Amino acid sequence: MSTTVYERLRGAILDGTLSPGQIISENQLASEFGGSRTPVREALHRLEVEMLVERVGRTVRVRATSPEEILDIYEVRITLEGAAARGAALRATELDRARLRAASASVRAAGDDPRERAAANRVFHETLWQASHSPTLVDLLGRLNVHLIRYPTTTLEDDERWRTVLVEHDAMVEAIENHDAARARSLAESHMTGAREVRLKMMTQRVGATGANGADNT
Repeated sequence: MSTTVYERLRGAILDGTLSPGQIISENQLASEFGGSRTPVREALHRLEVEMLVERVGRTVRVRATSPEEILDIYEVRITLEGAAARGAALRATELDRARLRAASASVRAAGDDPRERAAANRVFHETLWQASHSPTLVDLLGRLNVHLIRYPTTTLEDDERWRTVLVEHDAMVEAIENHDAARARSLAESHMTGAREVRLKMMTQRVGATGANGADNT
């Protein structure tokens, strides 16, 4: 039962049903899930460990992610994505490489909808992580990516960035298939650095479009 509560809450946080800052009532959830507060508390503890909720006094609320934290996540991902690409070049099986090619093709087939692009891109990167055969990297990258998924915009809204992503994905796949670990790592790091720069630009533009009273004028 605790898994059911956890999955439901986690999904609601990731898809925005539960918004940053929103209070989560243990009593209400316990009532919805049969009256016991134990599984609810267990679920909230797991979400707190994942930094998706936070406790303020006796209140539990959905944790907000600041722009500074998002940029910090990108910094860490640059290193980890590079390590994953290097591992994939060294350890990917024939099946891993086939899955990576399929994921890359799915990215190319994505349309103009930024959400569709982001979903296909996420699958590509998760496939690359798995190809590294490093459970630690897969776990860490998955935890970091959760916070980027929650962010209301994607860098793939930018058409120029999207075209660059397609080229960079092809290059990474080629390096992995050629077992070129150094190149795979360098390409992955450059790829994530580019994503961070686009995110920074988007954040700067958003701040510039905000009036003195703090209202978004876009």
